[in-house]
Amino acid sequence: MRARVRSSGTYYYYDSGTREIPLGSDYLQAVLKWADLEGGNAKKEVVVTLRSVAESYLKSPRFLKKAPRTQVDNLGELKFLYQYFDDPPVEFDRIEPHDIAKYRDWRESTHSTQEIALLSAMWMWAREQGITKLANPTTGVERNRGEGRDVYVTDEMFDKVYLWADQPTKDAMDLAHLAGQRPGDSLKMTEQDIRDGALWVGQNKTGAKLRVRVTGKLKLVIDRIMARKAKLKIRSFALVVDEKGQKLTPGKLDYRFGVARECAGFGTMEFQFRDLRAKAGTEVEEASGMESAQNLLGHANASMTKRYVRNRIGKLVDPTK
Repeated sequence: MRARVRSSGTYYYYDSGTREIPLGSDYLQAVLKWADLEGGNAKKEVVVTLRSVAESYLKSPRFLKKAPRTQVDNLGELKFLYQYFDDPPVEFDRIEPHDIAKYRDWRESTHSTQEIALLSAMWMWAREQGITKLANPTTGVERNRGEGRDVYVTDEMFDKVYLWADQPTKDAMDLAHLAGQRPGDSLKMTEQDIRDGALWVGQNKTGAKLRVRVTGKLKLVIDRIMARKAKLKIRSFALVVDEKGQKLTPGKLDYRFGVARECAGFGTMEFQFRDLRAKAGTEVEEASGMESAQNLLGHANASMTKRYVRNRIGKLVDPTK
């Protein structure tokens, strides 16, 4: 097998003696094709490691169709998988359930749950590609489960941080609280998403779609945002923009919110921007019921909403008398 380096990348070829047969630019797939062309004992010489599978997976449509944030998270998760399964390199087909359990214990972190989930996704993809015929070794292995975040942001806490926040951060806080969406989904809202009297939302994480009626305080907030944007010379279509009219990025929001939170006297674990989504769900559940909270949050089932809401503040009940 020969490698040809081009300006667009490295391409592999099978040297048949009389001509070169293209094997593509994916090293792992090229090696597997080489083994098929060689036949006989050549297939036994091919050692497929977790890293080689991962590198091919990262080039696949399966991975490239994921949300940008998910791709970034997966790349971070791979670093830990490489530390354990690639130093020294481990043959992919030799990974067994007890190896997954050892990895879980080695990590001693709830983040291992996402990392094992990524390994599971890669294994299923590898089976589909014919890279392995073995069953998924992650199946049935107990995961490190966290207790979940149980912080509830009271109105008093919200108001204290809001007082110190700059206007773009206030806009972001209001949208996240009133629309009940994740930070990333709140920041990607645009003027074009407001149609037919509703704010159309497509959630990055789950792909769930919903429409939030633009009424009450949410309408007042959006009107305020549009009035502020109208005074700017250059502006983005995003609803949450900075002082120059440019879309506020997650990194900038984290920094601005962190400054306001510190000035208000709260620590990182006491109040995080993402807690506004749980606050929204809790308020809607108490006012209109669990189904309304589930619809606003875009959860697939009510049990998820119950855990998400009641872990924060507890179920509201009546006294005995």
